Amino acid sequence: MPEKAERERERRLITENRKARHDYHILETWEAGVALLGTEVKAIREGRVNLRDSYARAEKGEVWMMNVHISPYSHRGYAGHEELRQRKLLLHRHEIRKLTGKTAEKGLTLVPLEMYFKDGRVKVLLALAKGKHAYDKRETIRRREVDRETRAAVKARLR
Repeated sequence: MPEKAERERERRLITENRKARHDYHILETWEAGVALLGTEVKAIREGRVNLRDSYARAEKGEVWMMNVHISPYSHRGYAGHEELRQRKLLLHRHEIRKLTGKTAEKGLTLVPLEMYFKDGRVKVLLALAKGKHAYDKRETIRRREVDRETRAAVKARLR
């Protein structure tokens, strides 16, 4: 059984949705597989994917990822794929039921945070999130700046 550090090395990040961490409070996360076409996987290996403005929706016992832009594969022949099509997320039934129940609550949504390869398969880190208000965003930025200034002061003092 590989140790946790080894398992983390096997995970290769493709892209992340940095805007989601700015716009939402992240409550819980799940790892989900993605049902993809062959040309989509090849395009993802080239790094031609964008998670900005993407979201997921649980409906009829399935979870679908929307607005994920996967550009066409550069060496495609006759086979191609639609760039913004809905993609099915692969989760266990009990996870889907839990997600369906939680997204029924007011103000909660499903947001893909990261897309990565794990053991040769494309995975998505899916988050249950609650939208931030403008003052929350300003507070986050203010806190980040204070932390940065504190680190700089400590570094200058150690010199």
